[in-house]
Amino acid sequence: MIIATGTASGKSLAFLLPCAAAIADGGNVLYLSPTKALAADQQRSLAELALPGVRSAVYDGDTPSEERAWIRAHANYVLTNPDMLHHAVLGRHAAWAGFLRRLRYVVIDEAHRYRGVFGSHVAQIVRRLRRVCARYRGEPTFILASATTATPEESARRLTGLPVRAVTDDAAPRAALSFALVEPELTDLVGENGAPVRRTATAEAADLLAGLAIEGVRTLAFVRSRQGAELVAMSARRALTEAKEHDLVDRVAAYRAGYLAGDRRGLEESLRSGELLGLASTNALELGVDIAGLDAVVMAGWPGTLASLWQQAGRAGRTGEDALAVFIARDDPLDTYLVHHPEAVFGRPVESTVLDPDNPYVLGPHLCAAAAEIPLTEDDLPVFGPAAEEVLADLVERKMLRRRPRGWFWTRRDRAADLADIRGAGGPPVQIADAESGQLLGTVDEAAAHSTVHDGAVYLHQGLTYVVDRLDLDAGVALVRGANPEYSTWARDVTEIEVRATLREASWGPSAAVHFGEATVTRQVVAYLKRDVRTGSVLGEQPLDLPARTLRSRAVWWTLGPEAEERLRAAGVEPRGAAHAAEHAAIGLLPLFATCDRWDIGGVSTALHADTGRLTVFVYDGHEGGAGFAERGYAAARAWLTATREAIATCECLDGCPSCIQSPKCGSGNDPLSKSGALHLLDAVLDDA
Repeated sequence: MIIATGTASGKSLAFLLPCAAAIADGGNVLYLSPTKALAADQQRSLAELALPGVRSAVYDGDTPSEERAWIRAHANYVLTNPDMLHHAVLGRHAAWAGFLRRLRYVVIDEAHRYRGVFGSHVAQIVRRLRRVCARYRGEPTFILASATTATPEESARRLTGLPVRAVTDDAAPRAALSFALVEPELTDLVGENGAPVRRTATAEAADLLAGLAIEGVRTLAFVRSRQGAELVAMSARRALTEAKEHDLVDRVAAYRAGYLAGDRRGLEESLRSGELLGLASTNALELGVDIAGLDAVVMAGWPGTLASLWQQAGRAGRTGEDALAVFIARDDPLDTYLVHHPEAVFGRPVESTVLDPDNPYVLGPHLCAAAAEIPLTEDDLPVFGPAAEEVLADLVERKMLRRRPRGWFWTRRDRAADLADIRGAGGPPVQIADAESGQLLGTVDEAAAHSTVHDGAVYLHQGLTYVVDRLDLDAGVALVRGANPEYSTWARDVTEIEVRATLREASWGPSAAVHFGEATVTRQVVAYLKRDVRTGSVLGEQPLDLPARTLRSRAVWWTLGPEAEERLRAAGVEPRGAAHAAEHAAIGLLPLFATCDRWDIGGVSTALHADTGRLTVFVYDGHEGGAGFAERGYAAARAWLTATREAIATCECLDGCPSCIQSPKCGSGNDPLSKSGALHLLDAVLDDA
């Protein structure tokens, strides 16, 4: 069953009642949360209820080792996350035999968060859990709780592999919510290639957070990145100091993943009690952490999906009081499109969740883990889906598994669970350490390290600013030193793409065709920009020497026919600049049609591609094996490219800017780009669509 209703509609109570009844009857409950913060909050709520017979405990990476044995032996309501289930429960299922034998309910909270590659990994973890439970003659009922989404039954079925019934009636009372869409003003500065520059969303959010604190308004500001959350908090505190509101400076803070558990819990309690007036957070606090009494929510940039937007806005006004939500547009095509098309926010149903449990790059490691838990047999294949048999054959050929008469066996000495990087899909972690003290500050996966902790990168941690002295990929460490630069850094990359197989295609008359298929992407971070933290203006560019990374993924691409291309040339359109501009804008608008972020996808454009022989624009999934985003783009190609054209046409700039065709991660310095050429190109593509 999936309960798909709005924020503060009583979903927790709906699943808690049958769970408490099951415990009273001698059963056990396993609760899965995508974040530690949510699990800790649920545990606090359970403790306050003091339900008779309920022995609840959080089992995550912060749980002391001496408590873990007690939890396995005595807890009947275990709160954990997919990471711990993957690494610490399923592989040690014999130690959990008593718990699993009596497992009656598995609760998957905030199920809409399991999307893309992460969702595909969790889908396979759930299938492994079902299989291990069957070993102990258990057949638990799955209850999923989700924000309102499109097709909740289908999303839940793909996540669990089971038939699902949806509950979508929401009768919860709602307080009034005032919702503002804000586009920051243009500054007097000139950006890259002479483009106009808007004030940054983070700067606008920081000023708003400070102003609301002065008015005594309890506010939560959501920021897209860890460094962004730190920057908003620092800037808000600086603004309060400049306003001589010294007693309020310490009542504004940042919250993000990577903090120690005690620090996170302290911040949550300070916000809950009212000691903190303002908190700048990543989406770690988007989920159902119960923080009553919030008056306002500020969102610095599109949070990725409409479901997340309403989830974040719903953090305010939970006590029945009127509330304020403010969406501040970043200077990019999607955010700009939304503030000029409010119907895309308020008049549109929320998206369905995109995940692909049959992704072979996800399925393979989990089949290895499943075989290590209990040798796989033919009877297990339906649990893992139609792709399992082919993937198993490949694993045997690569000597990852051994095929014997009784099934498939894991015979290697290393841990099979370590093959699946369920959240990052980006290689082993790189440790970030202070070069002077040796103190470990945090970690980042290797793929992200190229963009975030390269030599010279600015790194923020708990209100302190560092600059990376050296990134050593072989040693897996980035050494940083304390500094106070007045700039932030943005990595730039160059990308090449090769078509491996065309899986689907559609002709749009003689002018154009759209395709979907498999591709190999080679990407290399080649430089980084320095941007003024107050204005966002570019201060300079520094080259980098980092190795290229290869990705086997899926892509959507469209090609232009020779006659249409000839018409463009006759109109004076330069094909490379037109295709490049259309590519940037299309990447920016795809999150409107697929539940992704622009950083989940990438693009390549060329006036003549070797594999197609034509002008071609590619948009690809930035995850090994694909994530379903490009496939969604192919399915919605007409609407997607129509919105892309409209976003470019309605932008008030003359020759292109970050709000329409410029990209912050473009490896070629946003050159060449042609705004008028992109409009001509998209007109030609859509002419017969």
